[in-house]
Formats: sequence, structure tokens, C-alpha cells
Amino acid sequence: MKNITVSVDADLYHRARVRAAQKQSTISALVREFLIHLVEEEPEFERLRREQHELIARIRASKPGFSASKRLSRDDVHKRRAVR
Repeated sequence: MKNITVSVDADLYHRARVRAAQKQSTISALVREFLIHLVEEEPEFERLRREQHELIARIRASKPGFSASKRLSRDDVHKRRAVR
């Protein structure tokens, strides 16, 4: 196990000791729990990418063979009716 040194002001140290005592723990244990949570947490970008892929997969599963490109050609999409 590696040791780290963190500098904090006296008030923060005191409040952390009180919080650790309330949880029947130590400041080191609280910091360890925080760091474990920090590194195991899925980054926002990765979460959004995963959700996007899941959504696309659900759409494809609910509409087999669906493709927007099969419905309208690019030219049809951009055609405009003349203003009367």
C-alpha cells in the first residue's frame, strides 16, 4: 500500500476528523473510499457514448431494416416547392 500526503487547512482537518469519528472510521479510510469511488466512476463522456450506443441498438431492434437513407434520397429531402 502506498502512502500519500495531503495538505489541508486546520478547519477542514478538524471537520474531517469529526465526520470520520461519526462514521467510526478514520480520515485515511474516508480518503481511500473517495479515491476508490473516483477511479471507478464512469467518466461523463463514456457514459454518454454508452447511452448513445444503447439507444441506437434499441431503435435498430424495434425497427429492423430501418434506414433513413432508404426512405428519401438526398435530392428529395432538399427539394422545395415553389412559393405560390
